[in-house]
Amino acid sequence: MDTSSSSSTIKLNQTFHHSTALFEYQIRWISLGDAASPPLIFVHGTPWTSQVWHSYALPLSRYFHVYLFDNPGFGDSPLGKPVWGEGETVSDEVLLDADLARQSEVFAALYKFWAQGWRQGSKAHVVAHDHGGLMSLRAYLLHGCDYGSLCLIDVVALGPFGQPLFKLVAENKAVFEALTGPVFEGVVESYIRDAAHKGLDGETMEMLKRPWVASENGRKGFVRQMVQANSRSTEDVEGRYHEVGEKIPVRIIWGKEDKWIPVETAERLKEKLHAKDVVVIEGAGHLVMYDEEGKLGVELGWWLNNVV
Repeated sequence: MDTSSSSSTIKLNQTFHHSTALFEYQIRWISLGDAASPPLIFVHGTPWTSQVWHSYALPLSRYFHVYLFDNPGFGDSPLGKPVWGEGETVSDEVLLDADLARQSEVFAALYKFWAQGWRQGSKAHVVAHDHGGLMSLRAYLLHGCDYGSLCLIDVVALGPFGQPLFKLVAENKAVFEALTGPVFEGVVESYIRDAAHKGLDGETMEMLKRPWVASENGRKGFVRQMVQANSRSTEDVEGRYHEVGEKIPVRIIWGKEDKWIPVETAERLKEKLHAKDVVVIEGAGHLVMYDEEGKLGVELGWWLNNVV
């Protein structure tokens, strides 16, 4: 798989508009492949964008109708625009969205929008990474998004949560928001580098960090993501995880060297979800799609071939 060529080819060229009582969203997305093929959706986490899926999206679009999108506040999708009236107040808890309620609601609306164009009875196969896992689980359990299958890769789904950096940023938000230039860029680079077991090449590092270091909005967005992650919560859905594996096929894939979410979490999650199996990929960290691109490709291909 040639990551560089696929990355330069895929541009999110469509916009989904969604409004709630509090926010307006413009979600950038694209679909690849034959619309008559089975739908396949990739969901990214933080601090990533849909670009982490590029090397898989094009090859798989020969067999699936592949969907990519950037979550609100990531990549090409702006953060939700507040629409509440003058004098109205919104709690800090809602604004922080630590349980990913708002992001999950937007994903569910996007899923249902796409589903209008599918053959009757079609259900999308969903592949999710990092906090995309919690988003996809919330959309399934709370918003009625019925999947054909679910593949979870090094996902945020079980507590306890929090890394030392999350706590440090949350307790010193103003200090981190004031950082600029090489100092802030160094914080972002160090954080991203820790997600990979193997070294990231310069082009990949530049792609991953660019959204967060290129502007003031990006810098504030990165700090916001760290503060949010420090307060992550799965309370609304964790007690219902067993419902997922009882109704649809679920596979869990984990990088054995994941420093962010230890590999032991995979077995705990398998039991909670009643998942079919766990695949541990040797030599891979949290960014398994870069550490062991080929091995992940084989496992995804095998899984999708068996659930379609």
